[in-house]
Amino acid sequence: MKQDASRNAAYTVDCEDYVHVVEFNPFETGDSGNLIAYGGNNYVVIGTCTFQEEEADVQGIQYKTLRTFHHGVRVDGIAWSPETRLDSLPPIIKFCTSAADLKIRLFTSDLQDKNEYKVLEGHSDFINGLVFHPESGQGIASVSDDHTCRIWTLEGVQTSLFVLHSPGMSVCWHPEETCKLMVAEKNGTIRFYDLFAQQAILSLESEQVPLMSAHWCLKNTFKVGAVAGNDWLIWDITRSSYPQTKRPVHMDRACLFRWSTISENLFATTGYPGKMASQFQIHHLGHSQPVLVGSVPVGSGLSWHRTLPLCVIGGDHKLLFWVTEV
Repeated sequence: MKQDASRNAAYTVDCEDYVHVVEFNPFETGDSGNLIAYGGNNYVVIGTCTFQEEEADVQGIQYKTLRTFHHGVRVDGIAWSPETRLDSLPPIIKFCTSAADLKIRLFTSDLQDKNEYKVLEGHSDFINGLVFHPESGQGIASVSDDHTCRIWTLEGVQTSLFVLHSPGMSVCWHPEETCKLMVAEKNGTIRFYDLFAQQAILSLESEQVPLMSAHWCLKNTFKVGAVAGNDWLIWDITRSSYPQTKRPVHMDRACLFRWSTISENLFATTGYPGKMASQFQIHHLGHSQPVLVGSVPVGSGLSWHRTLPLCVIGGDHKLLFWVTEV
């Protein structure tokens, strides 16, 4: 029986290629449209999407591609800069990517004549996470299988290097805690680094491996979530370095964890694309069971809308959007 990829998705957008990664812009851009970026085998597409949940005159989803950037190599990660503005003249689009050639590319565009990119080199293995400084946008942090976390200027100068004990899987910079950086390692350790002192100040332990993804809660700086092995795990860093709550979630090993941008109790997880389908789940800490279960034949990437309880996942020639209740 052929499974319909969009069976559980509220909305879909067709793409020209397999989507490896997708990211909603998490920052206010001065425009009502929601910026979204997705990456394929050799390009990045920047678009806007508006949903019927936010605009009464929209039926379902209204999607428009603003620009396609040639990338030349598979896109593994995308991070948005807070300097991106759609209400400036000309508009400013700024984002960076990590790629299969172990390089970071910083793109700047005015959506017209100016389309530049700069290459940041230094990692010697796959880059698993990258993020801009959430206030100034004047720094980029990245983590890699090469057991390092690095911080770069926009000119490509490396200003900090933290040596890790295992591959770095996730890196988070919180808008309310900009002098700290959260780094999650595959061996199950999550560390917070003080960027002034250039040293670790706190660590959390998952007690199970491999830790594949971790995220710092936007709505509550004391909350951290992750997936390790088949489970999701939640920490309250004021209480213990061990998880407060954990639950088995994906039979085929969990892959990604992302907090909602609008609630400290809502988060999503994905499993690995298996023989049948990759499972996608939305969870609420007030419920013992997932509040939504989706299925994607080949799912990759996971991102929450900035102001709605809505998730996007990349698939084969598709973006798939799920809506849930808060």
